Amino acid sequence: MKQINTRHEPTETTDLNFFDEQNLSLSEVISALSYALDLTEGQPAGHSIRCCWIGMHIGKIIGLKPADLWNLYYTLLLKDAGCSSNAARLYELYGSDDRQTKRDFKLINNDSSKQVVDFVLKHTSVGGSLISKAKRLINLAKHGEQETVELFTTRCERGAEIAQRLGFNEIIANGIRYLDEHWNGNGKPYGISGTSIPVHSQIALLAQVTDVFFQAGGKFSVLNEVRRRKGTWFNPELVDALCSIEGNNAFWESLSKKELEEEIRQLEPQQEKVPLSENKLDDITFAFAMIVDAKSPFTHDHSSRVADYTIRLSQVFGFSLEQQRELNRCALLHDIGKLGVSNHILDKPGKLTDKEFDQIKLHPLYSEQILQRIKPFSRIAKICGAHHEKLNGGGYPYGLKNEQILFETKMITVADIFDALTAQRPYRDAMPLEKALQIMKSECGTSIDPEIFEAMLQIAPDLELV
Repeated sequence: MKQINTRHEPTETTDLNFFDEQNLSLSEVISALSYALDLTEGQPAGHSIRCCWIGMHIGKIIGLKPADLWNLYYTLLLKDAGCSSNAARLYELYGSDDRQTKRDFKLINNDSSKQVVDFVLKHTSVGGSLISKAKRLINLAKHGEQETVELFTTRCERGAEIAQRLGFNEIIANGIRYLDEHWNGNGKPYGISGTSIPVHSQIALLAQVTDVFFQAGGKFSVLNEVRRRKGTWFNPELVDALCSIEGNNAFWESLSKKELEEEIRQLEPQQEKVPLSENKLDDITFAFAMIVDAKSPFTHDHSSRVADYTIRLSQVFGFSLEQQRELNRCALLHDIGKLGVSNHILDKPGKLTDKEFDQIKLHPLYSEQILQRIKPFSRIAKICGAHHEKLNGGGYPYGLKNEQILFETKMITVADIFDALTAQRPYRDAMPLEKALQIMKSECGTSIDPEIFEAMLQIAPDLELV
């Protein structure tokens, strides 16, 4: 085997250790990463941020105390934390773009049978055959209610689990768990009603509907819709609180801003802030990797495995423990942009069309754009955004060449390719180790750095493959 240089210094080492408790806050990290949740829900960028703006104003109007406002703050930012967990099943049921289905579902009142029927007819097997559409409609007619409850249960429970994995309290977890319950008891998945629903959930649902209808039709569209649902979906007191700021132009104008993050950070109750430690940042990184990997059954634990392989590679090259920690975060978050790709593409068993592959090619760009929102993450964003570049310039999204790609990115690329080959995919079974390494060897010098491939050969015998 080729001798490997065991002291390979990471490029731009002075920038790799970016963490600074004085310059990075919990709210900055969570609010920035919430953009990834918006992608999965098919909502315009900043949906979770705007919901936080809306909900915090309502919370203040009804007189919530600072501790309750802090719990509300993170309930609002993380309300969609479980959104990726039902995407694959939603695609399986409807046979259509899950992001479009989720987005349009938020515009209907499911107390109206007509709206529900129209929605199902419009969103089942879009672009598919009549036979496929008929089969899915029959299944939805027979099992639709049960399937809907299961979809909501998966989303709500997963969201609560993610919040607790992040170290948030039971109040915030329950705020997420009961997000889709309605004042009249007709919500999902548990059918609780009235004051049995946590007030944070009540406000979060109202804030969600407010933003969705504001983006679709403006202030008067919102006010008309929430008044129609007063006493059915929503606590009348909360509707009155929202309507009391009908004339507050600054409030409504803020919902049209492209960037609202600075204002959102100012809304977090200062006296309730918690410090952002290295361990907390690791927890956040791992939790969002869980959200990414839940998007498809074929990516289960993908980010964690890529991180494990990447760290093992970095150890061959003599990276320090501190450098490994930052590289681990890069590897865990490299695919966060995949939350913006629909499951009808991710889970497609056959060959992708050129248009579908164009959508796949956007995911590293999405990853970079999301991570760039955290100012000290600029280098992590650069590393993650280039993980599908090739040494010969034939990769995406920028067509970078060898010398333009950071060494850390090259390691993640090798780890990513290795996992893609050795894990099951919708279009093929997992490959045996020997075959995967043979394919990777053929890509040396084009997609794969030969020196890193030699390191992969060194660590491969000790890896536990799925």
